Amino acid sequence: MTDVSSPPREKPALAREEHALLRTMGFWSLAIYGVGDMLGSGIYALIGKAAGVMGNAIWLAFLASMFAAMFTGLSYACLGSRYPRSAGAAYIAQRAFGRPMLSYLIGLAVVASGLTSMATASRAFAGYFMELSGPLPAPLIILGFILLLTIINLRGMQESTWVNILCTTIEGGGLVFIVIVGLRYWGGVNYLEMPPHATVGPASLVLQGAVLTFYAFVGFEDLLNVSEEVKDVERNLPRALVTALFVVAGLYTAVSITAISVVPHAELAESGGPLVEVVRQAAPWCPPVLFTGVCLFAITNTALLNYIMGSRLVYGMAHQGLLPAVLGRVHFKRRTPDSAILILMLIVIALAMAGDISVLAKATSVLLLGVFTIINLALVVLKRRQGEPKGTFEVPLFVPVVGAIICVVLISHAQIRELLIALILLAGIAILYVLVSRRHRRTGLPD
Repeated sequence: MTDVSSPPREKPALAREEHALLRTMGFWSLAIYGVGDMLGSGIYALIGKAAGVMGNAIWLAFLASMFAAMFTGLSYACLGSRYPRSAGAAYIAQRAFGRPMLSYLIGLAVVASGLTSMATASRAFAGYFMELSGPLPAPLIILGFILLLTIINLRGMQESTWVNILCTTIEGGGLVFIVIVGLRYWGGVNYLEMPPHATVGPASLVLQGAVLTFYAFVGFEDLLNVSEEVKDVERNLPRALVTALFVVAGLYTAVSITAISVVPHAELAESGGPLVEVVRQAAPWCPPVLFTGVCLFAITNTALLNYIMGSRLVYGMAHQGLLPAVLGRVHFKRRTPDSAILILMLIVIALAMAGDISVLAKATSVLLLGVFTIINLALVVLKRRQGEPKGTFEVPLFVPVVGAIICVVLISHAQIRELLIALILLAGIAILYVLVSRRHRRTGLPD
């Protein structure tokens, strides 16, 4: 660890090349990675919640949240073409502000968000799996699931990419199937009808819906953390990120229009499986168990991509001097960050076995919005600083400014409990940084 008064020191370029990750991802595999990361499994439940807020106008909420996410997405695309590093947000914050503690807070906040998401996904996987397999012990399923993901992650990015493509095809195919079977219902309802119990005007209602659905687009930022494994990264990363955002936005909009065309919005809001209800009415011949299988693949994809993101971010932070050097080790044959992967495996197992951590997961999502705010501001600083490299994908200065404002507005709509837990997590990370930094000064540990 580095001293809190000095910036973290990176390893020399030669050392980095000797222990570098393999560049195996091209444009299409990276775009699919982004689509899979954003789709996740949340959309299968989110439709119902959004219908409760927006009525038939849920498609407007998805368009508004896509518009909101696009500003931060464009900032990440610009930064990715300038500074393609595995440390991602932590590297950019350090470059812009030169504050190691801030970089440490940002890096571990993103890792915490990924780990809680992965632990939550592991528990959800066990629940769905038991519907198909019978009464197997949930802890055994969770442990087997995490170990399987660990093996895939350790094998390499190429193997992980193939699993991602398979899972994204299946979960995306499930959503496309919903649109196809429900297409004949389009045009049968008023798509601007809002709930009769709404107490605010249409503009405020759309904002509320956008706050709810914004998290359906979170995941685009993970592309930055795998940038050291991307071919021609300065060109491919921005194009893949923007492509993924548009593909996901189009799919979400089509699915939401289909859902309220087939099932009344009040029923969607009350349903425990809103999209399953859509299929039940639009395609009664389709067995419900089919979508249980689709959900399993969607959950697997979410967990795997969060695992990849977390391990690469930890690897990058180790090379940046913000974490112990052993976490920056790469397997001599597979060229994967094996130490980071195994450490995160132990943490995720502990979190998944701890019980319901949904509140913790929501709090880390608030932290993620805080990270987005700082990264947008970092781009403002870097664009105004003389001598900074230009990327192949540049955006006007107002883009990160608007992106930061949107993120602050979304944070202001978070629940007090989630904000308090997020602040406690930040305080804990800050204390950890100070303690480890003091130990570093006392023992003279190397970076």
